[in-house]
Amino acid sequence: MIWYPYVQMKNMETPYKIVDAEGVYLYTEEKKLIDSISSWWSVIHGYKRPELNEAMISQIQRFSHVMLGGLTHEPAEALSKKLEEFLPGDLNYVFFSDSGSVAVEVALKMALQYAMNRGERQRTMILALEHAYHGDTFKTMEAGDDEDYHFVLNAYGPSPHVVHIPTETEALEQAFQQYHERLNCMLVEPLLQGAGGMRMYDISFLEKARELCDRYGVLLIFDEVATGFGRTGHRFVADAVLPDILVLGKALTGGYLGHAATVANQKVYDGFYDDDPSHGLMHGPTFMGNAVACSVALRSIELFERENYMQKIRWIEEITRREMEGFTDPRIREVRIMGGCVCIEVWEEKTLEGYQQFAYARGVFARPFLRYLYAMVPYIITEEELIQVLDTMKAWFQER
Repeated sequence: MIWYPYVQMKNMETPYKIVDAEGVYLYTEEKKLIDSISSWWSVIHGYKRPELNEAMISQIQRFSHVMLGGLTHEPAEALSKKLEEFLPGDLNYVFFSDSGSVAVEVALKMALQYAMNRGERQRTMILALEHAYHGDTFKTMEAGDDEDYHFVLNAYGPSPHVVHIPTETEALEQAFQQYHERLNCMLVEPLLQGAGGMRMYDISFLEKARELCDRYGVLLIFDEVATGFGRTGHRFVADAVLPDILVLGKALTGGYLGHAATVANQKVYDGFYDDDPSHGLMHGPTFMGNAVACSVALRSIELFERENYMQKIRWIEEITRREMEGFTDPRIREVRIMGGCVCIEVWEEKTLEGYQQFAYARGVFARPFLRYLYAMVPYIITEEELIQVLDTMKAWFQER
């Protein structure tokens, strides 16, 4: 029996069984559904994309996987080289892993060990954001700030090694003034906090964070597992404000396979490059650099560049703003739009009860959570399909 995620199994609604998928559509035996959330924000090219299928098949015909411990292979080397060219600044050193959560764990481990390698043993603390979500492994739960997801917060209480602040410059400055000697890193979802409620904030906050990290010798980590590859309207937020460590996942493989990357700059890499063996990064997920995942990720990036996805994302945002302009309801707290994301936040959770079934009947797959009804569509969506998604969201309020 499958144990499903984020649900009480005893009273879980029966999940929709998918028998096929193509383009922006999921198919059950009865319905054709627009996937309005891109399978947790990852399937940016849509389903059954021929170029991505071929990249995987071609690699499988050679070999599917070999460990990176003591071995290497062309797909991992090619993807690492491509990321070095594709990413901004000196984000040149790629450590592969098998999921976004693990990749954030690696980033936090890098930041802590970077300080330890330098003899700064007092730097054991992380500065993070309120409403943060970085995954469900233990250190990422510790860095997170949402008891709905992170039972560790209930089991152990707030961590003495993490400080959470709102996305306000005054709070940021106060945190650095108080804790700067003990911080090894600042970890953020840049501009868009996903599972914490699709919360959006201004880039000036990140610019100030970069300035303070530089001033006090603190590493800045961007968790772009969800925000990378255009979701915020930036190719990467790192293009606008350069972090020391960048974490990628989800859309890295076009949503085809679980794979992730923790990418460090020269300063961080040099902090481990030493004659002392204990200064090496002792980490190694079994499936890091999986050959099939690397092959499809490389082709996914090529598609992103070749088909000018940034223009597609600007177009999605323009249509979304046009269609949602002036839309309001007393039950709605706020409508937020950024790049390829739209979120309707309501005042009370019960307002959204039944929306998934409502959307299903109208040919849309959606999965609201808590007080947040949102869409993060595949970038290949047509105007007609996008309007169908947005009209369904509006109809929930207009028809009830």
